[in-house]
Amino acid sequence: MTFRFPTRFSIPLLAASLALLPACDSYFFYPQQSFVVNPYLDRVVHEDVFFEAPDGVRLHGWFLRPNDEPRGTVLFLHGNAENISTHVGAVLWLAMEGYQVFLIDYRGYGRSEGTPEMEGIHADALAAIDWLFRTEGVDKDRIVVFGQSLGGAVAVYAVANSPHRDRIRALVIDSAFSGYRRIAREKIAEVVLLWPFQVPLSLLVTDRYSPSRWIGRIRPVPLLILHGEADKVVPGRHGERLYRLAEEPKQLWIGPGAGHIRALSDGNMRKRLLSYLDSVLRGHNSEETEPGER
Repeated sequence: MTFRFPTRFSIPLLAASLALLPACDSYFFYPQQSFVVNPYLDRVVHEDVFFEAPDGVRLHGWFLRPNDEPRGTVLFLHGNAENISTHVGAVLWLAMEGYQVFLIDYRGYGRSEGTPEMEGIHADALAAIDWLFRTEGVDKDRIVVFGQSLGGAVAVYAVANSPHRDRIRALVIDSAFSGYRRIAREKIAEVVLLWPFQVPLSLLVTDRYSPSRWIGRIRPVPLLILHGEADKVVPGRHGERLYRLAEEPKQLWIGPGAGHIRALSDGNMRKRLLSYLDSVLRGHNSEETEPGER
C-alpha cells in the first residue's frame, strides 16, 4: 500500500495534536531514508541524479535508461511512503520496455534533503519537470508524467502549473485521490468516535493543491486515469470525480478486481498502457474504447 493515513489507534492522537497545530498536512507523509536493495534494478542502466528545488533544497532521483534508443521519457512521482528504492518496481518494467524513467524522492525522502511538507513536495515535482526539459539526451517532445496515489495528486498540480505544460505529451495518474481535504475527511470518518468531527478536522488540511482544483487546467495534455475496481485505500469514486472534472482528451481505465496501485499488475493492462504511450507520442490521443474505459 503506497497511501497511508493514521490508523484507528493513532487517530485519537492525531485529533489531540490538531488542537495544537495549524494544519495536519504532515500526516500525509511517511518518508524512509534507508534504501532497500532491488535485485532487478541491475537489469537496466541507472544513475543517481541530484538537482535543486527552487528554494535550494537538494533533491535526489534515479534515471533509468534502456539499452537501446529510448521510446520516450517518463517522470515518475511515487506515493506518500518510503522512497524510490521501494517504488522503483512500479516503473522498472517501463525501462525494460524501452523507456527512460526519471523517478525522484520528494524532500525528506530517501537521499533528498529537507522535510516533507505540502508546498515543498509540489515545488519538487515542478523542479523535476524542469530538470527533464534542461537535460541532454532527453527528447523534449516525448515526455510523459506518471504519478501514483499521492504522486498522482502531485502530478496534476505540477503539470497544470509547469511552464513546459504545452510540451508534455501525456499525464497518467494511478489511484489518485481527488482532494487532500476530501481524503482526510474520509479517513477520519472511518473512526466512529471521530465521525462527528470529520469536517472540522479535515478543514485543517490545505486544499490549495488538490487535483480537483487543477485537473481542469492541464489541457491540452492528454489525461489517462487508472484506478483499481477494488481499491479500498482510495476508492474509485475519486478517480471518477477527477475524470468528470477533466477536459478532453481524457480516458478512465478501471482495473477489474485490482486494489490500490495494482491496476498495472495485470499484464494486459501494461500492454494497453504501452499502446497508449506509443499513440500519444505519435500525436494520436485516443484509442478504441474497451470495457472498463470511458
